[in-house]
Amino acid sequence: MDGVLKSWAIPKEPPTSYGVRRLAVQVEDHPLGYEKFEGVIPEGEYGAGTVEIWDKGTYRFLDRKANKFVIEIHGEKLRGVYVLLRFRDEKNWLFFKKK
Repeated sequence: MDGVLKSWAIPKEPPTSYGVRRLAVQVEDHPLGYEKFEGVIPEGEYGAGTVEIWDKGTYRFLDRKANKFVIEIHGEKLRGVYVLLRFRDEKNWLFFKKK
């Protein structure tokens, strides 16, 4: 999006069915080319912990506002229309599948 990789850490597995809502914490943007990185970032470094690519695919914006993205996802695991809704704290979002 906008020439960079936008990323959200989802502490629990992303929702695959309607009615399940998940916290999605926005993390720093990364340059294109990082989309295949998986591994462990050492303790004490920014983003420390395990980085795992949970799904791969494409997306299409259906609605894009500063605090709300409605996205049609065509992934290997996630399929359908999803919403990212920003909380007051700019890095925390709510992620859910739309009916």
